[in-house]
Amino acid sequence: MSQSSPGAAPSQHAPVETGLHARVLDHLGTAICSGELAAAAVLSIDDLVDRYQVSRSVIREVLRVLASMGLIETRRRVGIMIQPAEVWSVFDPQVIRWRLASDGRMAQMRSITELRTAIEPHAAWLAAERISDDEASELVGIAAKMWAAGKVGDEARFLTLDIEFHRRMLAASGNEMFAKLHVIVAEVLAGRHHYHLMPHYPDEQALQLHTDVAQAIQRRDGERARKAMVGIMEQGFAEIKSMWEQTTEPS
Repeated sequence: MSQSSPGAAPSQHAPVETGLHARVLDHLGTAICSGELAAAAVLSIDDLVDRYQVSRSVIREVLRVLASMGLIETRRRVGIMIQPAEVWSVFDPQVIRWRLASDGRMAQMRSITELRTAIEPHAAWLAAERISDDEASELVGIAAKMWAAGKVGDEARFLTLDIEFHRRMLAASGNEMFAKLHVIVAEVLAGRHHYHLMPHYPDEQALQLHTDVAQAIQRRDGERARKAMVGIMEQGFAEIKSMWEQTTEPS
């Protein structure tokens, strides 16, 4: 995220600066979202420069990004103050990623699953009314590919298809605000995969429910699509809870 003046020759140090920026941003963001840097704690640019051994310009850019997410606030004669979670941009994909990397992972999973339970079933109901025939056929096809990938334990392919299934279903609702939630859904599905909070072989009921949603949407049966999507949410949350109780994942 380093910047250069229009027309200026690109700096040979730009890739290094960009890499430093990403590293410092990720470290500070994770520390804040994990509670390692608690709300009301005060930082200074000089201390951060010394800690990370980077330039002041890198630190300022990192702080600008964190401030845009609501994680910090700069106060005159005080310094850089860590903000409480209540004011964070909790829909920001990067904030979600950092929270999933913390000891509060289960709480973040629960929060997003509750949000999805409120939105996705109604989105499925709307999709049954608004989706085109071609889009409906493609959704059924994706569900079939998910089934195949799940049965052979191809986790990477299953994740890609699962993310695409929910993206298309949300888009097919015809509600542009629902459609934008696909980024959040993608983060939590990827988080489940990354932190081993899903079985190697997806539960057959989960596979069947995705097929049920797609087929109900194709048949324009909104109520059946809604109920099947509720089932996906409930089954997914039960899986997370069960696997969390069996693991000792590090923060």
